[in-house]
Amino acid sequence: MIIVLMGVAGSGKTTIGQLLAAELGVAYFDGDDFHPSANVAKMRQGLALNDTDRAGWLDALAKLIDEHTATKRSCVIGCSALRQTYRERLAGTAEGVRFVFLKGSYELIKQRLSARQGHFMKSTLLESQFATLEAPADALTIDIDQPPAQIVHAIAAALGQ
Repeated sequence: MIIVLMGVAGSGKTTIGQLLAAELGVAYFDGDDFHPSANVAKMRQGLALNDTDRAGWLDALAKLIDEHTATKRSCVIGCSALRQTYRERLAGTAEGVRFVFLKGSYELIKQRLSARQGHFMKSTLLESQFATLEAPADALTIDIDQPPAQIVHAIAAALGQ
């Protein structure tokens, strides 16, 4: 099973992803690590990415998903996947891809981003993230206003793990 933790910046994809992967005994991949340097530079400048910017990034993550599916290896991936078209592109024709939407209020996530240090994603981009977000109808939705251990337990239980 490929689990894609999705949501806006600051929703906890990395923290929850690392904990969930450890709980399940599988690899964790941070979608941020797959951005080309031009995307990172743009976000450092406080500029939102557009669909053209995201194309290569989504392709790289789709390739990762395809490779794991082909070799029947499970993993957890943290990736914003804000639009339905992005999620469709990521999943492609792979079977066993499950999206988990880490959902939180604008206020909670802004507070988290303001406290975060050393990350290229500026808190000023949060508004554009929420504007781009198309909440998934077919994903497991988890409220992030609870401790990480509870979130991990809820995801694992809901996915039968």
